[in-house]
Amino acid sequence: MGKLQDNLRKENHLWVKLISVFSISAFIIFLLYPNIGKFQYSFEKGSPWQYEALTAPFAFEIQKSNQELAKEQDSILANDFQPCYNYDPSILQENRSNFQSKDKKGENQEHEKYISYICKRLNDIYGQGIISASAIEEMKKENRKKILLKKDQIAQITDINKLYTTKSAYENIVESAPSTIDKQILRSYDINKYIKENVLFDSNTTENLRNEITKNISLTKGRIQSGEKIIDHGEIVTDKTYDILNSLKQVILENRGKSNSTFIQLGQFIIIFSALGIFSLYLLKFRRRFAYSVKDMSFMLLMVCIVCAITTFTVKYELSPYLIPYTILPIIISTFFDTRTALFLHITTILLCTFIVPSEFEFLFLQISAGMISICTLKDLCQRSQLVKCVCIITLVYCILYTGVILVHERAVGQINWMTYIAFLINGLLLLFAYPLIYIFEKLFGYTSNVTLLELANTNNPLLLRFSEIAPGSFQHSMQVSNLAADAAARIGGNPMLARAGALYHDIGKMENPAFFTENQSHGENPHDGINDEKKSASIIINHVKDGLIIAEKNGLPDSLKDFIGTHHAKSKAKYFYNTYKNKHPEEVIDESSFTYPGPLPFSKETAIVSMCDSVEAASKSLAEHTDKSINDLVEKIIDGQITEGIFKEAPITFHDIEVVKNALKEKLKTIYHTRISYPELNKK
Repeated sequence: MGKLQDNLRKENHLWVKLISVFSISAFIIFLLYPNIGKFQYSFEKGSPWQYEALTAPFAFEIQKSNQELAKEQDSILANDFQPCYNYDPSILQENRSNFQSKDKKGENQEHEKYISYICKRLNDIYGQGIISASAIEEMKKENRKKILLKKDQIAQITDINKLYTTKSAYENIVESAPSTIDKQILRSYDINKYIKENVLFDSNTTENLRNEITKNISLTKGRIQSGEKIIDHGEIVTDKTYDILNSLKQVILENRGKSNSTFIQLGQFIIIFSALGIFSLYLLKFRRRFAYSVKDMSFMLLMVCIVCAITTFTVKYELSPYLIPYTILPIIISTFFDTRTALFLHITTILLCTFIVPSEFEFLFLQISAGMISICTLKDLCQRSQLVKCVCIITLVYCILYTGVILVHERAVGQINWMTYIAFLINGLLLLFAYPLIYIFEKLFGYTSNVTLLELANTNNPLLLRFSEIAPGSFQHSMQVSNLAADAAARIGGNPMLARAGALYHDIGKMENPAFFTENQSHGENPHDGINDEKKSASIIINHVKDGLIIAEKNGLPDSLKDFIGTHHAKSKAKYFYNTYKNKHPEEVIDESSFTYPGPLPFSKETAIVSMCDSVEAASKSLAEHTDKSINDLVEKIIDGQITEGIFKEAPITFHDIEVVKNALKEKLKTIYHTRISYPELNKK
């Protein structure tokens, strides 16, 4: 009773976690949704109006587009606006005083003549105004010829050509000197040191003037009366009609946001929970293992939240949603889970994003199609070249499908937005980041991709090299099992790469006591003979599972490979020692746990396959002769015995799958043990 309550408590605790993950994800997506509703019509310039004739439901103003407002603002600023500058008289006084105090080259009439001339010219030039050369250049670029100059609290429009720069002021003083002034001597007075800008930019006043002018620009360019026809069915959406429709859309969404925000949020809440609920229902019906895993559910829903967040950011800043590599989601999900789950999650995510982006029907068609193509073209990602080919195909499909949409909408070539094709190319480049992202998610969530499995299955891996040196017989057995398991997994729709890698590592625990296993013994020496205790011998044999898990942990092997170490003997018995002990003690009640492997039972197709292949391959070594009949009988006997013991009752494997695995093992073993023909001897004559 206590165990039942404990199980119920654990199950309830699991459900609380799963519901919490689901609710948090739904709430995050809800926050990411726009605060206003969606306009009921979808339209684009140059495309025909797909709906019934539309008349104005109420009177409204036609809003100018951002481009029109910007153009009008630029025109007004170019013609009617002058930047403001301040005249600073103190600069003249300061520099003239500095000049007069520092230039004491002699108290003679000639010197006084030069001093007088320079002071007079400084007064004239400073009075006219000296402005920075960079300001002049900037105004010339803007084709601006006048400024507003504030002098003695009076603002006057001044032509910039009448102002000096420090360079032109110096040149003017020197070049305009009368014939009685020696220019060479004049230059020796270092006049340039006393020429500074006294016409200074007034940023605050300029900004206020700019705002004052631009705020008077009208935001509208006409008015539509209530009941006035806007567009008829089949008519092309022209620039004028587009502006009218866009204005109607803005007014409706603004009014709807003010009056019906509660209903909009309720609708968004229903949409989000329905979409996520349907996906969760799929997992509960067809992928219960994922549904009951907090880690798996968290990862999948996190991916949905990330994609929705990126979509919201893109739409908010008016970027094209086609820049977003949505197909990266099914690529990653199919890498860690399966293609069916990847497709379901991709469709769920795109449906949620459809209520965020404009042109939702076009978006929905393109993204679901691209997702299906990505799943079909990239199965079992193992090499970078596969991803590159997949990216090229997806980009091409995007371009072809978008072209089809354009033709359906009867748009002219001149109305095609070629930037969308550029967005598809950028999308393809961003898709290449799937490779490093897979590695990152592997480390964060403890998943194992086929890329990692391929690396681990390399026999030059340091752990496998050590295995081959310490326990060569067990290593050769593992190699044989890996070949058998990979072939069997491929035939029943399992993951051949996972089965191969799992089989290579399933017996690494034998490295601790290699001599106690027959495949590693030489010259007929058997350490068990010196023990003469079946329980102790059984313990040594059984402990290779525990030792293997310890070695796997030390070497950082992923959990998916540790599963093979723990399950390959399931909860079977070390039968040699169990039967020997029972024969010696027929009357004794035997504690079977001393002869039983700890398990757990295989819980996936791949772990079940490796368990079958391990038992069959090991037993095949003991056959006196390897005939078709002996191999067939051996395979049937071993696997049927495992079925009888209930070893596969927790694995998602059918009787049909088991028959396919049996046939695969029979074929492979017959090929392995096939007798070669004897070569004829050469007659010596």
